[in-house]
Amino acid sequence: MLAVDSALCGRLPNAEPVLSALGFSIQVVFLLMVLMLGLIVGTVALVARAYGGKAIERVNHLLVQSTQLTVIVGVVVGLMGVVLARPILVVLGATPQVADIGSTYLETLMIGTPFFYLGFLYAGVLRGVGNTRIPFLCALGANVVNAILNYGLVLGNLGFPQLGVRGSAIGTVIAQLLNVVALVWVLRSGSIPDLKLPLRPRAIDRPLALELYRVGWPAAVDMLVLNAGFLTALGMLGRIDQVTVAAHGLGLRVQALAFVPGMGIAQATAAMVGQALGAGDVPRAREVTRASIALCVVIMTALAIIVVVAAAPLVHIFDVASGTPLESYSVEWMRVLGLAMLPASVNIALVGLLQGSGATRTSLRINIWTTLAIQIPLAWLLGITLDFGALGVWLSFPLAFVGKALFTYVAYKQEKWAVTGVGLQRRA
Repeated sequence: MLAVDSALCGRLPNAEPVLSALGFSIQVVFLLMVLMLGLIVGTVALVARAYGGKAIERVNHLLVQSTQLTVIVGVVVGLMGVVLARPILVVLGATPQVADIGSTYLETLMIGTPFFYLGFLYAGVLRGVGNTRIPFLCALGANVVNAILNYGLVLGNLGFPQLGVRGSAIGTVIAQLLNVVALVWVLRSGSIPDLKLPLRPRAIDRPLALELYRVGWPAAVDMLVLNAGFLTALGMLGRIDQVTVAAHGLGLRVQALAFVPGMGIAQATAAMVGQALGAGDVPRAREVTRASIALCVVIMTALAIIVVVAAAPLVHIFDVASGTPLESYSVEWMRVLGLAMLPASVNIALVGLLQGSGATRTSLRINIWTTLAIQIPLAWLLGITLDFGALGVWLSFPLAFVGKALFTYVAYKQEKWAVTGVGLQRRA
């Protein structure tokens, strides 16, 4: 959805400041995802483990409780986003013009935060019980709606008013709402055996809420550390040239799409490892992980070649004019991202293992050290001290991914994750 937002907003008359604003805005969206990520990771891990252990009543209890917690978190984060959108953009280094455009986009987008979060939650729960087709079809339908609404509301086509970036946010929020409606209907219709979602509120199960966040908080902090790396890079890029921020945002849209297969494999790995450990089958968890690494490396290497070779045509999807600094920077950044995809593929697969086993603290420790000791210092050294500019800042990302891949592989071979995963199931 965010890629469609950028592709259509890039066709507005003031494309450069608009794309810079969206570049800053996407980082704010990711930053505010931190509070929700812990709940999602905890829910998926516990649902998969309970489902693997045939504890269906616990699965449904997790579904109901996580839904209520998600609504609470979504409303709080949405209100924070509406109130703090512009101040956050200014702190990140946006110019007044860019901050005005970005806040217009974010203030509308953040209203839909509860729908955004519930969509992620229900997709995760369904993944935890082994059903990925239904959330895929619902998301596909939502993306079609988003594309049509954005085409009309951003540019004034199909009889809609031309609302620019605000229209883009409105279209995305409506699409997210429809996605949640479809998922709730599925969960209440009996389409998924043994899964039930009553709409009547229940008392919050505080011990379970604490358990969800106990498992998930390291993943949330992990996301916070990752965002610290991106935000630091964004600040450096804004210091070098505001156009590089727009290029950075476009590259992240392509990265989000190019990383989808790897993330899908990692999410499947988390669910299958959780089910295996829930049944006490550690050899099965190892088998899933080995297959995950192999599949992730093959698919993401193929995609990396496409990104590197076709970087220029990909940039033009966003209607970037040929021969401009924005085109040059965007192509450069996308090719660097292509280089990052090979080490990232190994790391992504193994993070799926760590999340599925509940060993999220291991992933957190690795991310902290590689971000704070490798990525941020290298970005400053290469980009600012050695004056390589934006390229130096961007090169820090593939180098950091190499470190993450090495450390996560060592953690995999040590197998402390197996002890953690089986232990969590026994306590449940």
